[in-house]
Amino acid sequence: MEQKHLAQINIGRLLAPIDDPLIADFVRQLDDINALAESSPGFVWRLKDDTSNDATSINVFGDPLIIVNMSVWESAEDLKNFAYKSAHLQVFRDRARWFEKMEVAHMALWWVPVGAMPTAEEGRERLLYLRENGESEWAFTFKSLGGR
Repeated sequence: MEQKHLAQINIGRLLAPIDDPLIADFVRQLDDINALAESSPGFVWRLKDDTSNDATSINVFGDPLIIVNMSVWESAEDLKNFAYKSAHLQVFRDRARWFEKMEVAHMALWWVPVGAMPTAEEGRERLLYLRENGESEWAFTFKSLGGR
């Protein structure tokens, strides 16, 4: 069986532009949380733009208030540990301070071959597919973890 890694995309729509004082506490934490991700067991890769250490300027949804986060992990367990059992959890819990509540799917997972680094456009396609078609092997959530 071919070895796979787990890719993820999650998005959020900010309550104000990224440089607005309302979003400043979130922005202040980005470098630390990104460094935590990169030093976490099972971390493989994360999306960054060409000039900064994050992906906040990457606009693949046609809305400058929607920011995207994408990463690749060796396993679902590694991603879950980072997301829900590290300092990232507090940022996740505080998200209502900076982000609108999304009424549609805002996170998708999919398996990628080891060494693959998905594009932001691919992440967008996977998330939109999940919204329109539900969970499948092509795009899924932690609920199903797709066939592997």
